[in-house]
Amino acid sequence: MQKKRWATSVAIILILTLVIGGPGWYQSAFADVSSNPGSVDDPLVTKGYVDSTVSKLVQEELEKLGPSSSGSTKLETVTVPLGTKLIVEDGGEIIIRTGKAIAYSSDANGLSDMTDGLDIKPGKAIGNNHLILNPRGERGVEADPKQTKGLIVLVRGAYKLK
Repeated sequence: MQKKRWATSVAIILILTLVIGGPGWYQSAFADVSSNPGSVDDPLVTKGYVDSTVSKLVQEELEKLGPSSSGSTKLETVTVPLGTKLIVEDGGEIIIRTGKAIAYSSDANGLSDMTDGLDIKPGKAIGNNHLILNPRGERGVEADPKQTKGLIVLVRGAYKLK
């Protein structure tokens, strides 16, 4: 009799649990294996997935902006003929690869030699393979008039030959 009473009590408790708790306990206890990873139904994703998705979105936004009007972010090889000046815009960078170059400036201020940490005044020689920065104004380089050939330089940023 006691076994029957105990079995009935357990059955009633189970029925009440199902009726009161509803099917929610079942759904939360067992994951839905039919959902796609990364979807609304299964939001847990790997770091690789997030990195890949963010990278694609950033690339799409950069493509919408189009090419930069302030110049290239890549180093560009430029040949500067003898008697011609290479003028870089504010923040432009120059590296002399071949030839002997001298600094050019439309005023008394010069260029910044980032390699040696020096200021190069207009008309002074610039060392080859040194990173040269134009801080501001119309400044650049020209081939030393004592040589017979022009220059080959690497330029980062907007520039013009004058």
